[in-house]
Amino acid sequence: MNQKFMSAMCLSLVLGIAGCTPEVGSAGWCEDMKEKAKGDWTANEALEYSKSCLFKSESEE
Repeated sequence: MNQKFMSAMCLSLVLGIAGCTPEVGSAGWCEDMKEKAKGDWTANEALEYSKSCLFKSESEE
């Protein structure tokens, strides 16, 4: 019973943390990335930032 409780608590914590981050490509995510040090970006983050924040087409706004 104790192990099930701890597993449930860990799962709740992970889901709670994941639910607090903005969706990749959203305006909030772009703002977060502007604040993050460029040296800490992953290659995928840099690519997505370029597509979603720098070269966003007018039809997507």
